[in-house]
Amino acid sequence: MKEIILRKINNEDIMLLTTWLKKEYILKWYHEPDEWLTEINERHSTYSWIHHFIVMNENIPIGFCQYYDCFDANDLEDWYSVARKNDTFSIDYLIGNEAYLGKGYGKAIVRLLTNTIKEKEQAKQIIVQPDKENLPSNNVLLSNGYIFDKQKDYFYKLLD
Repeated sequence: MKEIILRKINNEDIMLLTTWLKKEYILKWYHEPDEWLTEINERHSTYSWIHHFIVMNENIPIGFCQYYDCFDANDLEDWYSVARKNDTFSIDYLIGNEAYLGKGYGKAIVRLLTNTIKEKEQAKQIIVQPDKENLPSNNVLLSNGYIFDKQKDYFYKLLD
């Protein structure tokens, strides 16, 4: 497996991301592609607080990921409530290029995204709530040291 990098998303990526979001195996977990695309298209205004990336393996785009301060999304989410800015972040990730599925890239994406937040933000923790039946995503989180909190019904990772 080659090293992956995160590259800020740009306008040229929108068509590729649209194709990925409409793939059956992604639609299963990312139900509303138009909502995702609205966030991407409004990334310089309404959703400027979300950090969007294309995952690159050498010169090949293989996936998409993002992270955000949960405080900024309090009004948009119903699975958590955060009282302070710069405390708790969340992530989303997907592999859009099928050739990279089942080869450890999901684990690498979550590791890189987690390390990016740790290095660039003052976050104390990252929380994530993938669908319970999305076993590959749940296993990727567990393999990156995330812990499932049964009471809160989400995964978390404390950042040192």
